[in-house]
Amino acid sequence: MSKAIVFPSLNEQMDIIKRGSVEIIPEEELENKIRKSLKENKPLNIKLGCDPTRPDLHLGHSVVLRKLAQFQSLGHQAVLIIGDFTGMIGDPSGRNSTRPPLTFEESRQNAQSYIEQASKILDKDKTKIVYNSDWLGKMNFEEVIKLASKYTVARMLERDDFTKRFKGGIPISMHEILYPLAQAMDSVAIESDVELGGTDQKFNLLVGRDIQREHGMEPQVILTMPLLVGTDGVEKMSKSYDNYIGISDDPKDIYGKTLSIPDDLIYKYYELTTDIPIDELQKVKNLLEDKSNNPRDIKRTLAKKLVEMYYNKDKAELAEKEFDKIFINKGIPENIEIYKVENDQEISIIELMVEIGFASSNAEARRLIQQGGVSIDGNKIQDIKETIAVSNEMVLKVGKRKFMKLTYK
Repeated sequence: MSKAIVFPSLNEQMDIIKRGSVEIIPEEELENKIRKSLKENKPLNIKLGCDPTRPDLHLGHSVVLRKLAQFQSLGHQAVLIIGDFTGMIGDPSGRNSTRPPLTFEESRQNAQSYIEQASKILDKDKTKIVYNSDWLGKMNFEEVIKLASKYTVARMLERDDFTKRFKGGIPISMHEILYPLAQAMDSVAIESDVELGGTDQKFNLLVGRDIQREHGMEPQVILTMPLLVGTDGVEKMSKSYDNYIGISDDPKDIYGKTLSIPDDLIYKYYELTTDIPIDELQKVKNLLEDKSNNPRDIKRTLAKKLVEMYYNKDKAELAEKEFDKIFINKGIPENIEIYKVENDQEISIIELMVEIGFASSNAEARRLIQQGGVSIDGNKIQDIKETIAVSNEMVLKVGKRKFMKLTYK
């Protein structure tokens, strides 16, 4: 005989579920689903789909993953759908052009890294991980036509990004129109009760409700989460904007990047990227509203919290000490990598930065130098054409956090 699941009360569940959420559509249906779950002692299927377009996750991705983990902590079944098939289509959400599709092999390869990193947030042993190629890859052309007949072109063009592209004369490919229907079939396949996503996914999630109805199923409730603004305080967090904090970043980088977020984002980061209790969240709000407090101190606590979440308490303490040494005491990290060059060899500073990975291209290296972000032994490099002759040991610093000790072979 299976052991009964002990679920929190409806009100307790709703308090946790609503934290940080933008919309629950419809909220009344979610309450009814939870009531039924409590009565039948049966967990709800909570769906999160992800196309592994990139193998690395950042705090922006963690927002919706943390919401899935919250449902998991309430006793519900977390279902992580890896879009190895839909990744080959390319999700057009929030884009004004076609997203480059992945190959099946790229999707699967990225998925492994995605799962490993997502496991820092989810309880992997209790998470159901499925691949949508298992059902989408088996559909024949007749079945695709029948699925396409369930939705109209007019409805599809209600999507904000499609509308803008259509009015702007920017092409919309047929495979992009099929994407929301493919995502909807994921909801049918796993009998989703609730689907999570960012606000940019709202249209796709609503299509899932419609297609479930067409299959005679009770439609899923959708819950949207905000898109986390990056460290620049302007754009949504993205590697493309270089305003991200990676959940697999080095502890000192997580700490340092967190301290660079604007003060007006501190509360949102506490709310969306941590699981501190609601009463502690209120204390953070009170501290921020008290003008006698320095926001930097509240940010330091957040930075340590994030490092502790993705590593441990000791790493968080070390990251703080390292930051203080470099940025407050103007010191050099104790353990920095060593790069060896040929004895007496002169090397272009730009070539060196690209070679050791401190700049992704010559153009980026030039920009960093021109912005005054490059120095050797504390002396700023002014000339983009400068060459370095390494003698004994020299310390190259790029930006605020990148250090390399240069020596000769």
